Amino acid sequence: MISYAPLWKTLKDKHLSTYWLLNHGVNSKTLYNLKHNKNTTLLTIEKLCHLLECEITDIIEFVDDPPHN
Repeated sequence: MISYAPLWKTLKDKHLSTYWLLNHGVNSKTLYNLKHNKNTTLLTIEKLCHLLECEITDIIEFVDDPPHN
């Protein structure tokens, strides 16, 4: 499963907020999807990397799916 947890850490480390992302062209629906680990496009990931001047690993990570009982 893909997690966007590194994105929130990167924002915090750079002293930026989701409001800053909204003001730089990331729409609210995209932010909602990212906050809820929903699908997004590679174009969005590329845009985030460009805006935050970071690598893809600063935006996403792969985590194991939780076990199903």
